[in-house]
Amino acid sequence: MFSIKRLAGIAAVLTGAGATALGAVSVVQAQPSNPASGPHHALKTTAGDRTSANVPISGPDRVYTADQTSNTVTVIDPSTNRTLGTIALGAQRLGTTLSPQFTKNVGVHGLAFSRDHKRLGVVSVTSNTVDIIDTATNKVINETDVGRAAHEGTFTADGAQFWVADRGRNTVTVVDAVRGGVVSTINVGSGPSKVLLSPDGKTAYINHISAPEITAVDVHTHKIRYIIKGLGDAFSSDAAISPDGTELWASHKRAGVTSVIDLRHRRLTAVLKTGPDTNHPNFADTEEGSFAYLTVGGLDQTLVYRRTPGGTPQLVSRIQHTGHAPHGMWPSADGTRMYVGMEKSDAVDVIDTTTNKVIHTISVGQEPQALVYVPNAAPLGSAANLGRQGLGDIPRNVPTTLPDGAAGEPMRPADKGRRLEATVRPVSGLDMIQLQARDLQPTTTYQAYAVQKDGSKVPLLSFTTDSSGNAAQVLAFADFTGASVSLTSQGQATSQTLARMSAAAASMHLGPDNAVGAADLVYCDCC
Repeated sequence: MFSIKRLAGIAAVLTGAGATALGAVSVVQAQPSNPASGPHHALKTTAGDRTSANVPISGPDRVYTADQTSNTVTVIDPSTNRTLGTIALGAQRLGTTLSPQFTKNVGVHGLAFSRDHKRLGVVSVTSNTVDIIDTATNKVINETDVGRAAHEGTFTADGAQFWVADRGRNTVTVVDAVRGGVVSTINVGSGPSKVLLSPDGKTAYINHISAPEITAVDVHTHKIRYIIKGLGDAFSSDAAISPDGTELWASHKRAGVTSVIDLRHRRLTAVLKTGPDTNHPNFADTEEGSFAYLTVGGLDQTLVYRRTPGGTPQLVSRIQHTGHAPHGMWPSADGTRMYVGMEKSDAVDVIDTTTNKVIHTISVGQEPQALVYVPNAAPLGSAANLGRQGLGDIPRNVPTTLPDGAAGEPMRPADKGRRLEATVRPVSGLDMIQLQARDLQPTTTYQAYAVQKDGSKVPLLSFTTDSSGNAAQVLAFADFTGASVSLTSQGQATSQTLARMSAAAASMHLGPDNAVGAADLVYCDCC
């Protein structure tokens, strides 16, 4: 086994931040008041660009995942829980993607669909591109270069435009979804992360990765209407609007909390302590009421809250997943199922919303991020123009050892997640070794080793934690033949290393305690 970090310069480190204290807003610990609360029968789900209600799951429906390592979109038939194939928008990570002559997409990450269900918008966060795909044929209609670190977007109600948030700029890029090309850019404040559309299509809502606020923009005039301030943390990774359009839930991945915003009164109503790597929210209405679902990647769980508009939501269930790091999620049109992408297991878990149990697991492309369910997206039985890129290369989650000899991968009590996770995934003839560390010594440099079966150690790479002792993503590419991964402490980071991390954080529109990156940072996996 050999490390190619210095040779290729492609190790990446991305670290997190602590929560921001709030004033009078209620801060609620995520403990179920009744974890085994009774079943609820699904009725509908209709928010933003979800416009079908009470439509049973059928053969023309599709589930899509954006797979950032295989650079594919996986296409699933939810009526059979079968993966039909993938749409390749680029090559696997590493390989030709590092070449200055590589012309395809890198970092396939964000997804949205038009309200007529005929088009899919795909955002690639590294190549800064938006692809519009015909859902009937799985062909790319047009492709547009957009702003730096473009992340998540949405179609306007008429489907004519696609608005995407540019995390590396202060802008939302407005794309012509029919012909391709940039229509305009809208200055919305520092580090916009995602664009959501109100059910009536008149207002766009934008969360941010460097400001604890939601920006509301008039879709017709492109002018800022108002700003809702005081969210639970400055870094908001994802957000969703409730089916009735009255609430916006904004997740704060690094702080492990979720902000609940009353859109009618334009105010924050609650901050929920949800857990490490809190990711995507979504909703399902049932005979028992209206429920919010929220993935928590660091706990391998999806949390289910009973919505109480204007008040504090009530946690009613914790769903344990079959794999690791639940990320993007979306309900079926009738609300009977919730589909959840498993980022570190290359799979989708299917949740029955009546029982809140996982009933199916479906293999998908490598490292799924955003996920959407599109009713009546394709002709019955169609799987046109699909390939197999990214399918079949199953990742491994290997044991880890901390510097004091303790195991790093067991789940800790009190919803703290794992201290050290290691995922090994085959890519382009090598392995991508991904580490994630929590609650180690702050601003400390660590050396990671691949531990062989005979106990010998081979160096993989070194990384430095942030001021909270976290390292949210550490990447190395090598031929991994080890049985586990171990760490040794190299002591406090040098002033040069800390200065470099601070400069990298500043370049990402963030404060030095909110994000860090090595000088050779390749990819930001902070959705």
